Amino acid sequence: MIGSSFARSAFAALVAPLPLALAAPVAAQEPVTWEEDLVFNTFSIIGIDPATGESGVAVTTRVACVGNAVPWVRPGVGAVATQGGTRLEYGHDLLDLLEQGLAPREAMDRVVAADEGRERRQVGVIDMRGRSAQWTGSGQYGAEDRGDWVRERAGLNYAVQGNSLVSTAVVDSVAVAFERTEGSGRHLADRLIEALHAGQVLGGDGRHGRTQSAAVLVADPRPGMSRRQDGVTTDINVCEHPEPIKEVRRIYDTISETLGFRNLRQFAGRDVLQLKVMLHALGYYRPGSPSPSAESEDALLYDRETVRAVDAFRAAQAWQTSVPGWVDANTIARLWSRLEEAGVADEVRRRMREMVRVRR
Repeated sequence: MIGSSFARSAFAALVAPLPLALAAPVAAQEPVTWEEDLVFNTFSIIGIDPATGESGVAVTTRVACVGNAVPWVRPGVGAVATQGGTRLEYGHDLLDLLEQGLAPREAMDRVVAADEGRERRQVGVIDMRGRSAQWTGSGQYGAEDRGDWVRERAGLNYAVQGNSLVSTAVVDSVAVAFERTEGSGRHLADRLIEALHAGQVLGGDGRHGRTQSAAVLVADPRPGMSRRQDGVTTDINVCEHPEPIKEVRRIYDTISETLGFRNLRQFAGRDVLQLKVMLHALGYYRPGSPSPSAESEDALLYDRETVRAVDAFRAAQAWQTSVPGWVDANTIARLWSRLEEAGVADEVRRRMREMVRVRR
């Protein structure tokens, strides 16, 4: 599972020093800006992948910690986004009704009819057949002349809903981006993040200058896909960030190790040659062979043979080698220390002298 980016430990550090009698009950990961009535004016996409059975939600807003309230998923059942005047109960209630066999439209009609605050809500629900239903109460409309737009759009295997938008094109852009990746074979979380970003590029939530957050939540019913009983496979909750959707993407790509999440290169240079000379003098690199020189074809390349020599040296120091070929300041200092003990440090320095000469 991909974990939340919110720092629980930092919060614990703030409250731990309080005397027990003075410490007030607090909810973990709930920002102090949240009021009794939750309001997440925002835009979101709910979707499924019929090929894998995944269901998921991606959402962003200019309120902290949107992932703690708006997105809801249940493996093999569907997904819900409850926003606007957010009613958390909609998440469980709608998914319960889907699990009982109701169609999304009927489930939505039931929960909305029973809710006295319905006109403040905006909600979307989707089931595993790709059927969806949406509700936007009348209270979400009326500010269009102030640049506050509302829109719903649904299509094959998805539904997008938004309010407090810079334009209705935000929702359309999210929808088009998701439709474009249908049948692509890409993971649902990947597709949802890309679709959400397409809406953000147009301006997204129009309340600029406020705290921003974003989240993606996906569940997978297939055996072995999640270690958790709730079937959640992807749960990235960026509680606050200047560019939260980009941060969700960075986290997703980094944790999945998707090509492009980092720059790839093979190190080459005279520092590598110096390392080889040091390791050779201690018997870890090509023992019995002449000391490496710049004339060798591979002298400057940090190759697998050198990595193995570094790991052997680190292991001999009783150091962990969980990062293959890791050479830091401590490693270099220990190399020099061992060279001094072996009585060959001066000879190694002599050999390395020309390698580190600075000219002008």
